[in-house]
Amino acid sequence: MKQISAFIKPVLNSYSVLFFSQNRVLGIILLLVSFFNPVSGFAGLGCVLLSLLITKLLKLTGEDHRTGIYSFNSLLLGIAFGAFFQVNLMFVIWTVVACCMVVIASIIISQRLSKQNLPMLSLPFILVFWLVLLTSNSIFNTGLLQKSSSLLQEIYTGPGNLAGAEGYLAAALPRLLSLFFRSLSAVLFQHHIIAGMLIAIGILVHSRIAFSLLVISFLAACGFNSITHTYPEGISYYHLGANLMMASMAIGSFFTIPSIRSYLLAVVCIPFGFVVINALTTLMAVHVLPIFSLPFCVINISLLYFVTLIGHRSTLLLTKVQHYSPERNLYHVLNLQNRLNDLKYIKLSLPFMGYWTVSQGYNGAITHKGEWGQALDFVITDDEQKTYQFPGTLPEHFYCFNKPVLACADGVVEQVVNHVEDNDIGEENLKENWGNTVVINHAPGLYSKLSHLKKNSIKVKPGDSVKQGDLLGFCGNSGRSPEPHLHFQLQATPYIGSKTLSYPFAYYFNKKGHQNSLESYAIPNENDVLCNFEVNASLKKAFDLQPGFVAKLSTETGTTEDWEVFKDAANQSYIYSKTTGAAAYFINNGTMFYFTSFYGDKTSLLYYFYLAAYKVIFNDAGYIQASDELPVPLTNNKILLWLQDFAAPFYRFISIKYKSGIQVKKTGLNVVSRQYQEIAGKTIPLSEATVFVEHGNLQAFIININNRHIEAQWSTEN
Repeated sequence: MKQISAFIKPVLNSYSVLFFSQNRVLGIILLLVSFFNPVSGFAGLGCVLLSLLITKLLKLTGEDHRTGIYSFNSLLLGIAFGAFFQVNLMFVIWTVVACCMVVIASIIISQRLSKQNLPMLSLPFILVFWLVLLTSNSIFNTGLLQKSSSLLQEIYTGPGNLAGAEGYLAAALPRLLSLFFRSLSAVLFQHHIIAGMLIAIGILVHSRIAFSLLVISFLAACGFNSITHTYPEGISYYHLGANLMMASMAIGSFFTIPSIRSYLLAVVCIPFGFVVINALTTLMAVHVLPIFSLPFCVINISLLYFVTLIGHRSTLLLTKVQHYSPERNLYHVLNLQNRLNDLKYIKLSLPFMGYWTVSQGYNGAITHKGEWGQALDFVITDDEQKTYQFPGTLPEHFYCFNKPVLACADGVVEQVVNHVEDNDIGEENLKENWGNTVVINHAPGLYSKLSHLKKNSIKVKPGDSVKQGDLLGFCGNSGRSPEPHLHFQLQATPYIGSKTLSYPFAYYFNKKGHQNSLESYAIPNENDVLCNFEVNASLKKAFDLQPGFVAKLSTETGTTEDWEVFKDAANQSYIYSKTTGAAAYFINNGTMFYFTSFYGDKTSLLYYFYLAAYKVIFNDAGYIQASDELPVPLTNNKILLWLQDFAAPFYRFISIKYKSGIQVKKTGLNVVSRQYQEIAGKTIPLSEATVFVEHGNLQAFIININNRHIEAQWSTEN
């Protein structure tokens, strides 16, 4: 059964990828619609099978094989052969020859353009079919017989009952609607209203965002033509569908993350398309060649290259991880924007032990001014908010004096000043204003500086490697420091007087009353009372899932799954279910464990574990909760989800929330979580779950979801 599925999937993907999709429903619809012209249908399917066979023989069986990237151009070639030429022996021979040429061209062009992060689109089909047309029109006898206009009319209108239905719809539907459907069908070299209707349904099932862009670009093209009168008799079905509409849909929803800016770019494509279509038509008329979808290719490749060149200056987000669904691409980016700070920042910890208070924050009123404003001063205070014990006349009276100062992250010591005398209370050394200082290089363009340390207390020297938490020295009162405190800043250059850089600490506790609030990748405010995050060793060990980790899960109903942890080519860790083929990607940063994405069977035990342990903080204080947001597609209400899909590039009214906390039990620790949906302020429970941890090992989990109670036992094999 798996072998049959592995064979059918790339075949259907070869069809659905024409509309930048991997949706099986759309693939089946396009396959059926291609047989509205039986010759084109059989030729297209035959070319797909042949190209898949060739790529398999060449051992090109990776992602491009499965997604149909190497075979969709062959599909277009087969359909075009059926639309342009009569069937005879030469038809079969030249179709096979041309199909082989398309596969070769696809591999060459895709590999060449991929180095620039650009797609090949339908360029292989266009180039090879041009060669075929030039050959068939040459003085040499190829045996290819082009169809007459009457035969083409039969292809376009369809035979028998189909023609009758087509005529009825043409009369009954508004002209603009008929034009829309015919333009969609033109992508498959047809202009059937029925074919267009079926394709539209398939695209709507696949993506509401893509469908909306097709409609918007269609109306924009018709409106622009009515203003400019470029085509007084109307735009051709083929150019409207295969070039203008497809170009807008691709650039607005597939190659970029859907947003109001991507929609605007999609509309801007329309006048560009008019220019490119007219220019290329004039150019290729010399050789009596149709331009096919060349304008679509030129527009998308040019705009993509332009956006790539301007890089961060563009407000458009290019799609870096392709899910072949505009909605999934968008929700994935929105979900990860505030979650993957581990990949954006070096993980910095507070440079001290215990609770310290921010006496002067960013842009503070005393000394943190202008380009040196992004700095923090730390002191230790008592319950009365005093920084010293009576009488406070000596540095030793101050709580922070002579307290350990630690490295905030791994790095190499760049500069050390260790000779400056500590001031008497109330006095300042303006000549050596930074006092005793350590500068550490953590990464290219990122240095930390710790100043006003105690004389001769620094334990490191330039060139020393330090680890996060290593002792650097002790807090003092040197430099411009009227009383003991620790000055801390991040900077882009290695000099003691460098300008400051705004940069967050990874995880720390902010004391609020008698409880701690967990702050994640945040910058402390003035008067905040802070301490470093304390990790529970048992939780950390339980979720330390290294590559090669193998486990078997079983339920009371007899369901079992075998899991193994792997790392992909991008060094991303994931749990793979050998039983269902599902995969769940995760990050363990030593402070917390959280999932980043899930692919596969949403009835699998791996999916339920993904929901149960979506985010787990390695701290057993009961009042500390992990809060997060799950991707919107997890909602069960499909009608609401479709409405959200249409609105998602502009506004989100549905959110799926997740909360988890740790319960300490006699037998171990329980990770208790819940998921709920928020719609316009209304909260709807979705699921509740508990993950059981004993002696640093995952033991079991239970989840109540969709009126089902699932309990899975965990047995580790290594």
